[in-house]
Amino acid sequence: MTSPLIILDRDGVINHDSDNYIKSEYEWIAIESSLVAINRLTAAGFIIAVATNQSGITRRLFTLDTLDKIHTKMLTTVSRAGGSIDCIEYCPDHPDSAGPDRKPATGMVSKILNRYSANAHDTWFVGDTIADMQCATNAGCKPALVLTGKGERTIKSVELDKTIPVFNDLNSFVDCIL
Repeated sequence: MTSPLIILDRDGVINHDSDNYIKSEYEWIAIESSLVAINRLTAAGFIIAVATNQSGITRRLFTLDTLDKIHTKMLTTVSRAGGSIDCIEYCPDHPDSAGPDRKPATGMVSKILNRYSANAHDTWFVGDTIADMQCATNAGCKPALVLTGKGERTIKSVELDKTIPVFNDLNSFVDCIL
């Protein structure tokens, strides 16, 4: 049997979000409780993947090189806290010209599921936006909403499926599944 897989959104779940985008490694600031959560998931044997929309690339707010620096900082920060992120999928598409990878579409999630030969129905997808929840549902994963990032706004949305479990943060989610 393969290790269980959890897919995380990045901004608002692992790190503090910004309505003005995270445009540099200096703007990427971890949510401390998320570092603890990822450490706990790693220790419990989970494969941890990230699926993140990054339209700031297409909007020319930052470059692919900058995105690489942001992700290097994220991986280093998570590692120093004792955790591990096994893979990162990102989609640079602008919402007005979204391809099959941009959430709520399922391209990134499908790639991750295929990479790890994981069953969608056994896989949690943790996010903070309607697009994350729709992506999880569309892919057949188990959605979980966290109130960090845009979660407080999302929970008030009429589009939100009210049966989706809601958690204060990633660590509260981990409390529930471990």
